[in-house]
Amino acid sequence: MAVSVMILTLNEETNLHDCLASLAWSDDIVVFDSFSSDRTCEIATAAGARVVQRSFDNWSAHQNWAVANIAFKHPWVLYMDADERCTVELREEIRAAAQFDSPHAAFRIRRKDYFMGRWLKHAQLYPTWLVRLFRPHQIRYERLVNPVATVDGSIGELAGHIDHYPFSHGVAHWIARHNKYSDMEAVEAMKARAQVAFKVSDLASGDPNVRRRAFKEIFFRLPARPAVKFVYFYLWRRGFLDGRPGFTYATLQAFYEYMIECKRRELLRRAEGLQL
Repeated sequence: MAVSVMILTLNEETNLHDCLASLAWSDDIVVFDSFSSDRTCEIATAAGARVVQRSFDNWSAHQNWAVANIAFKHPWVLYMDADERCTVELREEIRAAAQFDSPHAAFRIRRKDYFMGRWLKHAQLYPTWLVRLFRPHQIRYERLVNPVATVDGSIGELAGHIDHYPFSHGVAHWIARHNKYSDMEAVEAMKARAQVAFKVSDLASGDPNVRRRAFKEIFFRLPARPAVKFVYFYLWRRGFLDGRPGFTYATLQAFYEYMIECKRRELLRRAEGLQL
């Protein structure tokens, strides 16, 4: 199968073995590492993967560097994070889709997020479509965090799923990581608020990435966003059907939004020369 795999890592010895096992069907796996200090690179090399290292700056710059500079063996690349697994069903779909004569430049794939042993079917943004299978010379990324893929060409969709375990390092690690993400999201929120207007028509776009960006720009303008986010995940999306994991996840998302808003206000005060 003419598909290379790229896995982004930073201290992922906990996850990498199982991730690599789910991708053993590819003969070209590249572990794109941000100078891990644990056994990540050792595990990757032992499994026969190539290791390419670069210091992480922000998500879009990091991923744009990868697609522009890594010499992939095959014309199609599947991008994965170390806490994700490629299911058997998805593997078979990739076999059929990643053809030399495919009319598409990329494919979107849905992801299932698991927490406390349960798929968060309701307390998440499922189905979130992510561009994960692509021709590397036809893709670019935007945004400092939670990057959006811009594809030069048509995009297809696969029915299979990626299984995602975002809490595999524990809740403390998730909070620490999202504390860093909130720094970048605060900058993006400042950018969104500085814009005079955005395209309302994007809300009805056929591209889920465009719709997501439009909703995010509206969301950045709402008051009481942490409370709105909890109500959205737990009540509107019926996160209560996911039991305790659903309640915990909705609460963590509200807390994440609160960190973003606090930091956005701090940036605003700095810009206005006010005391913090």
